[in-house]
Amino acid sequence: MITIQAVPAFKDNYIWLISRPGTPYAAIVDPGDAQPVFDALDRLDLIPCAILVTHHHWDHTNGIAALLGRYPVPVYGPATENIPGLTHGLRHGDRVSLPEIDVIFDVLHVPGHTLGAIAFYGNDALFCGDTLFTAGCGRLFEGTAAQMHASLAKLAALPDETQVYCGHEYTVANLRFAEVVEPVNREIQVRLVDAQALRAKGIPTVPASLAEEKRTNPFLRSEMPVVVAAAERFTAQRLETGAEVFAAVRRWKDVLDG
Repeated sequence: MITIQAVPAFKDNYIWLISRPGTPYAAIVDPGDAQPVFDALDRLDLIPCAILVTHHHWDHTNGIAALLGRYPVPVYGPATENIPGLTHGLRHGDRVSLPEIDVIFDVLHVPGHTLGAIAFYGNDALFCGDTLFTAGCGRLFEGTAAQMHASLAKLAALPDETQVYCGHEYTVANLRFAEVVEPVNREIQVRLVDAQALRAKGIPTVPASLAEEKRTNPFLRSEMPVVVAAAERFTAQRLETGAEVFAAVRRWKDVLDG
C-alpha cells in the first residue's frame, strides 16, 4: 500500500507526498511552495524521486525550481503547458512509472480549469489538481463548460472506491453551495457537519471517495432531476443537456462566490 501525506501550503493548498513503506522515496504532487515540502521530507525522512504537476498555475508550480536545486528529479506534467523544469510532457493515455515507490499512474487529460490540465490515476488514488474538488470543481479559467463537464464525466467513470486528492481545502464552502442546489439531500447535510468537525480540529477533509462525490457533489450530478430543476430555476429557462445544467450550476456558484 502506498502512503499519501498532505502538505498544507499557502492559505488552503495541498501538496501531496506519495511514498511506500519500506522505501525512502516519495513523489511530490503540485509543489506550489518548496519550504513546506522540504520540512515534510525532513520530518518523514524521505527523498524525492519525481515531481508530478497537474497544471501550470503558480500555486501548483512555484516550488519546483527550489526543489530541483536540491533534488534533480524528473518533472512530469502536461505537455501543452509551461511547467518549470518539465522533463516529461504528458498527454491523455500516457503512463507514468515510478519504480522507486512501485507505482504506475494513468494520465487523463481533463481540460476546463486550464486547457492542458491532467490528472494522475493509480493505486485507487486520483490526483486531479483543480479540476475535481471535494464537493466541487474548479473555475473555468481557460476551458469551456462543455470541456469541464466532459472532463468531470471522465473522472466520474473511474471506480467508486477511487480516493480523490485535489489541490485545495474547499470542502466546507463547496458543501454549503451543494446544500443550496439540493436542500433536501440528507447526505450533503451529514457530510457538511462531518467536514466542519474535521476542520475545527485542523484535519484535512481530503481525500474523499468518488462514490461520496457522486452522491454529494452537484457538479457530478448534472443528470439528476433535482439538480436539473434547481439549475432551471436559477437560469429561468429549460436546459436540455447535462452540459447545459453543469454550465448553469457553475455560473450559479461563480455568482455566489463573487
